[in-house]
Amino acid sequence: MSKLVIGLTGGIGSGKTTVTDYFQELGIEVIDADIIAREVVALGSPALTAISQHFGADYIQQDGQLNRSLLRNRIFANEPDKLWLNELLHPLIRSSLLSQTKKATSPYCILVAPLLIENNLQHLVNRVLVIDVSESTQTKRTMQRDNNSIAQVKAILASQTTRANRLNHADDIITNDDVSLACIKEAVTSLDKKYLALTKML
Repeated sequence: MSKLVIGLTGGIGSGKTTVTDYFQELGIEVIDADIIAREVVALGSPALTAISQHFGADYIQQDGQLNRSLLRNRIFANEPDKLWLNELLHPLIRSSLLSQTKKATSPYCILVAPLLIENNLQHLVNRVLVIDVSESTQTKRTMQRDNNSIAQVKAILASQTTRANRLNHADDIITNDDVSLACIKEAVTSLDKKYLALTKML
């Protein structure tokens, strides 16, 4: 079991994957809440059945998989539906996150959760690492990456906590606004040394 769990978070388009890739190159295990969120609604899962029963068969694709885009549009437009879905999935995701962090064997591990602050998962980690960018950078990157409209991106940003609140929870920060990949890698290397030093004190 890892001695230290680092909660990595950041708004959409902040570059979380780039940062976690560098940590993985250093041999650090990464547990990703987004991947777990997909696993708990996998084909044949009880959660997928519950979603189909609650929202209707239209939310399941012909191949039996969840129609994510349709569900995403539904919950962004309907708060009660969003709350219902969160009550279904969050306990399952939290349980899997805990299980996987306990199984991690690297000196410390990274728990990636875009909604770490919003879902009050800070108590699952020892430190919070925020990948920080401006809202304009988030908007630009997300529109380019996902081919979303500016209205769609603004809706996603509105569903996430503010940049200021995220930074208020940060123990460590990597700034990813107009910086080179080399700078990001250097920042990760520096934090790796810091985290390894912390594990030796535990």
